[in-house]
Amino acid sequence: MQGKVLIANRGEIAIRIMEACQDLGLEYVVIYTDADRDSEHVCRNQVDGPRQNAWRVTQYTDANDILAIADHTLCTAIHPGYGFFSEDFRFARRVTIRDRPLIFIGPNWEVIKNLGDKINTKHVANRLGIPTIPGTDTPIYNEMEAEEIAQHLFDMQEEEEIQPAVLVKAAAGGGGMGIEEVTQIEQFRQVYRRVQNYAKRQFGDGGVLIEQRLTDFNHLEVQLVCSRHDERVHFSSRNCTIQSTGRQKRIEAAPGFDDSCYLYDFNAGEVLDKIVEYSLKLADYVKYDNVGTWEWIVSRSGKPYLLEVNTRIQVENDVSARISYLNDSHPNLIREQIRLALGEPMGYSQEDITFHGASIELRIVAENPARDFSPWIGTITKFDLPQYEWAVVYSHVPADRPYPIPSEYDPNLALALVWGESMDQAKKRASEFLDHTVIEGENSSGAGILTNLEYLRNNLDRLLTF
Repeated sequence: MQGKVLIANRGEIAIRIMEACQDLGLEYVVIYTDADRDSEHVCRNQVDGPRQNAWRVTQYTDANDILAIADHTLCTAIHPGYGFFSEDFRFARRVTIRDRPLIFIGPNWEVIKNLGDKINTKHVANRLGIPTIPGTDTPIYNEMEAEEIAQHLFDMQEEEEIQPAVLVKAAAGGGGMGIEEVTQIEQFRQVYRRVQNYAKRQFGDGGVLIEQRLTDFNHLEVQLVCSRHDERVHFSSRNCTIQSTGRQKRIEAAPGFDDSCYLYDFNAGEVLDKIVEYSLKLADYVKYDNVGTWEWIVSRSGKPYLLEVNTRIQVENDVSARISYLNDSHPNLIREQIRLALGEPMGYSQEDITFHGASIELRIVAENPARDFSPWIGTITKFDLPQYEWAVVYSHVPADRPYPIPSEYDPNLALALVWGESMDQAKKRASEFLDHTVIEGENSSGAGILTNLEYLRNNLDRLLTF
């Protein structure tokens, strides 16, 4: 393959993209901020001299700075990783239509725009007969109409013997802003007016969404890989239910359900097959053309609802890859993402992909789970993670020298992937991995490091359960 990739991200994902480029024989350039100068993604590269391929930027969201480096280093493509510009359709469009265009390693910008709008995604899904959370798929501006919809949702929940609750959400909001819960219809008008006024002040749009509040569910994902040659396959499902109080994933497992973990009130295999089928149906309709994740919630009774589509590579992509086999080996989905974005045909079909065993990802973070997962900031003095043939670690933390954790970013330290012949074996191996992990450090006051290692260990038995 030919080309040169600018990696517009940091930390472990930058390293994984670097390694994928090396596997494909592609040159690459990395960027870094002052806060990240000690990161492994910088230390593995050249920050000066004639072979310089690591360039300092003010921040990872400075598009002008990033594109100037891409031009100066004669890059032909840009990989946004996850976060930052990865789902910014304006950036993707700018990259591809400028005077010196670059290949954006991700879906085309129009797909990012259409699926990045949750309301539009829900509207399209409903049109295709794909189940979404009961409620509106367009903003509501009329109070009487909104109350009728809320009453209908209350009636429906009572018929299904579900504790009645609806969410009133600012349609233009995001990140959990402008959302209130209503448990009695008598409260609805007051809450509706409050949310609508908030939406007008904060977002300049008084549109409100009404939807059923779902509780007691599992959060599942379907991993798709698609090409610009109208080819689409899936790499099974994964379960991401165990999350912090801030809805940040902490343990993920594949496949999405496993009968050895829990006595489900539904046929788990049929539900997993159905969400894969629905995900591919929507991907076909929108002509999806790169790596993407379809997020689902599944109720205790086995009803699936499409939540959203992530138009990027995700942190946990390798959880799916570790139960997948292509030509008798685990696929590298980041490598596939780059290869397909550069225009290559897939070269395989769904029939060439098989699934076997189980896998678990542990997100190791410097934080205090007992205090709402508050971040711990300090210097790591020992970072010793075990090595096994059934495990892999992705980390930007150096193991041979002290590492000050930058306060500017989330204190994620490593991703540990383990896999086995069964979910029971994978859980035992995850526990063994944690037992042999040693992380030491201290903050500016001399207090020892806080991590979520014990939290991860204590939650392994909750995997894939309700």
